[in-house]
Amino acid sequence: MEVKTERFVLNMGPQHPSTHGVFRMRVTLDGEVVMDLEPKFGYLHRGIEKLAETRTYTQIISLTDRLSYLSSMTNNHAYVLAVEKLAGITVPERGEYMRVIMDEMMRISNHLAAIGFFLNDLGASVFTPLLYMYREREKLLDLFEMVCGQRLLYNYMRIGGLSHDFPSEFLPALKRFVAEMPAYLEEYEDLLAENEILLARTKGVGILPRELAINASISGPVLRSTGVKWDIRKADPYSVYDRFEFDIPTGETGDNYDRYWVRMQEMRQSLRILNQAIEQMPKSDQMNAAVPHFLHPPKGEAYGHVESPQGELGFYLVSDNSIAPYRLHIRAPTLINLTALREMVIGWKVADIVTTFGSIDVCLGEIDR
Repeated sequence: MEVKTERFVLNMGPQHPSTHGVFRMRVTLDGEVVMDLEPKFGYLHRGIEKLAETRTYTQIISLTDRLSYLSSMTNNHAYVLAVEKLAGITVPERGEYMRVIMDEMMRISNHLAAIGFFLNDLGASVFTPLLYMYREREKLLDLFEMVCGQRLLYNYMRIGGLSHDFPSEFLPALKRFVAEMPAYLEEYEDLLAENEILLARTKGVGILPRELAINASISGPVLRSTGVKWDIRKADPYSVYDRFEFDIPTGETGDNYDRYWVRMQEMRQSLRILNQAIEQMPKSDQMNAAVPHFLHPPKGEAYGHVESPQGELGFYLVSDNSIAPYRLHIRAPTLINLTALREMVIGWKVADIVTTFGSIDVCLGEIDR
């Protein structure tokens, strides 16, 4: 007997445990099947781009911490890179190596949180990996605290370099972490490789077609999960990334599993980069360029971008030769990645919205900046 059903609209969020922050999805369902989804942005809007027009170039650094707050130093890096392009400032080599070390530590720290919460979104018996991954993430937070005294909003990078040098105990502790971490990654994979819940809920679910990903300007692990080998560190190298050997992991189908798998492999590549950066870093204590307190970049515009853990994070700056930018615009990767959510969930069950949303790795502070 055919069951008669009626479509209805369900609001998920803006206050909902699965939305990873204040975000609302207006979902049209037929029974449990998703017929349509409309993302609703703006519940966390803080006007950072407008605030920047009344701050000096240095003061703006603290605003960038609050974007994707799980990778604050990467946000710092993208912004100071844009300012340095605008003002023609060259960072000393040691400073560039220190920035790369911080960026890759941030990538591992971010991916541990992203994968852990994604697995937690699956429910049932995949809560344990989140606890395991937080165990290693705490070690990274200890290292960040050692460097700049903070555990979340670090505010460590400066225009022309960094706020101060590594303490003497930092590099030995980092070397221990880099040596120990591969064994923990193997532990995660042993725990998860044949997990029936993980495979059933992610393989072939939430597929993002490659052409759609490219046309929608998707970037980061979400793009690479579709098989596109695009990474700013290779495509447009910044700092000293062109001196390191590392691979760009890619998926095949662009489903929830591929996005999880790409992030797991990227942590291994980050460890490779960290090993090389520690080995090659100059011994000199010169890490900052001479930069005036009130910077007046010449009239013009510049765009600085980095490969953040979520994708291409860019800052576009326009200078009118004053102490504050005339305009600042942020290319936030998670905002753009989230625009493809509708196409990824149509035809799947309402429970798959939660896992597909989690597989994108969103941080609402960046989306509603």
